[in-house]
Amino acid sequence: MISIGIDVGSVAAKAAAYNGEKIICTALIPTGWSPRESGTHLLNEVMEKLSITKTDIVAIVGTGYGRVSLPFIDKKVTEITCHGKGAHYIDPNIRTVIDIGGQDSKVIKINREGAVVDFLMNDKCAAGTGRFLQVMSNALEIDVGQLSDLAEGAEPANINSMCTVFAESEVVSLIAEGTSKEAIAAGLLHSVCNKTYSLVSKIGVENKVYFSGGVSRNAYLRSTLSNKLGVEIISSEQSQFLGAIGAAIIGYPSSVQ
Repeated sequence: MISIGIDVGSVAAKAAAYNGEKIICTALIPTGWSPRESGTHLLNEVMEKLSITKTDIVAIVGTGYGRVSLPFIDKKVTEITCHGKGAHYIDPNIRTVIDIGGQDSKVIKINREGAVVDFLMNDKCAAGTGRFLQVMSNALEIDVGQLSDLAEGAEPANINSMCTVFAESEVVSLIAEGTSKEAIAAGLLHSVCNKTYSLVSKIGVENKVYFSGGVSRNAYLRSTLSNKLGVEIISSEQSQFLGAIGAAIIGYPSSVQ
């Protein structure tokens, strides 16, 4: 018996398969223009990887903003709930999740069962999200994955605006003034750290703190945020799949867990 969770985000679509004991498969693709096509592709990819058919699947749970576009799912669950359940699977001692995705960021507090007890979300604009960093990286003519290495050891340039449009103008001006890419990269990541810190401060943190979402792969940002909050922030190779993992676990029948 296998349950599948599909998390269709604004930038990436993720899938995870759960057999009642552990996550046995994950998959990730760009969401692209059609959440429905991305979700269908992921479902087929997971079934192919596991050599299973739909008769082997007990439930398919959809989450993320694109869940409403998936006609084949059995249940829709908010990404907040799924992230809580996914974090509990990663480590039952996690009590706070900081998630920075493509278009929004959120802080989630969970109890010992992985149930959400409080959360705060910034979805009004792309400030401090993956989209923000992608636009800034384009302005610097680098890959977004290079930001962390570039920033390491550099004195951060001052980035005043968190608005993507205005911040991009600032970056262009700094480049024209001869400011190094290293300093700009450090300044951008510090500005994202400050934005996230402001969000987290409104709800508070409890150990352990888990960092999820595509931006969690940025080691410089994770370290800077950890120092600013004064707590250890952990992440893992499964951090980008947290919503899909939680969805898959929620879909597995409780009577046989």
